[in-house]
Amino acid sequence: MKIDKVINNNLVRSFKDGKEVLVMGKGLGFQKHKHDLIDEGLIERVYVIDQEESNSNYLEMLLSNIPYAYVQTTNEIVRYAMNSLDKKLDDTIWLSLTDHIYHAIDRAKKGKQVRNALLWEISRFYNHEYLIAKEALNIVRKRHGVELSNSDAGFIALYLVNAQMDDSVKVQETMELVQRQKKILDIVRYHYGLELNESSIHYDRFMTHLKYFVRRVSTGKTVKSEDLGFLDVVKTKYPEEYKCAKKIEAYVNKEVNRKLSEDELVYLAIHIRRVIEESL
Repeated sequence: MKIDKVINNNLVRSFKDGKEVLVMGKGLGFQKHKHDLIDEGLIERVYVIDQEESNSNYLEMLLSNIPYAYVQTTNEIVRYAMNSLDKKLDDTIWLSLTDHIYHAIDRAKKGKQVRNALLWEISRFYNHEYLIAKEALNIVRKRHGVELSNSDAGFIALYLVNAQMDDSVKVQETMELVQRQKKILDIVRYHYGLELNESSIHYDRFMTHLKYFVRRVSTGKTVKSEDLGFLDVVKTKYPEEYKCAKKIEAYVNKEVNRKLSEDELVYLAIHIRRVIEESL
């Protein structure tokens, strides 16, 4: 790759496979000029500019104004997260998380706090990501000598959740999904008048089902069973659970103006039955 523009000592613009990219690496742009070859040994991150984006200048400005030490912090956090989750994360996390950490540290130095209203839910619904985020706080403390709050760990966890999704989702949208999961759990609790056993295996499976369920509801996707007889059996065998699922449907319809398929209702009923059995 050749340099198209030197943005600062650690950031240059180039083109790769016909696409505009921002290339990051310590000293990558030092004493370099347009058309110089990029030292590939110094490259730490390549950020591809979406062809549909009209804000490449904004991204250049954003990255050029963030000290490179924060980029390196994000590199360490994301590498740790990918190893722990054993999966590749969407490239958008490198930019979004760097920006978040930069401003979170700036707020902490000024004594300002941003409250995460869904911290409790995030730590339970996305426990793996939250534990990774807690380690991210240790990385920040070691690199920058700044203590970030548990609320920041909650926000970092959401960035990790977003980066595992198939489509581009904003943190605010993920928080809305978490809020819906919380409301559905409340519906189940109030319907049966009991607290759910959060240490049971079926609770974990129910939570996993809800994660994908609220995503499907928000995008208009649905599940479909080929076995119509199975659906009728479940509705007959678990009438109370099916009634609870219908309450969830009423909530979903109110929130996003969408009715659930019979398949979704029945699968909800099955999961509700299992988690209730372990909570009695």
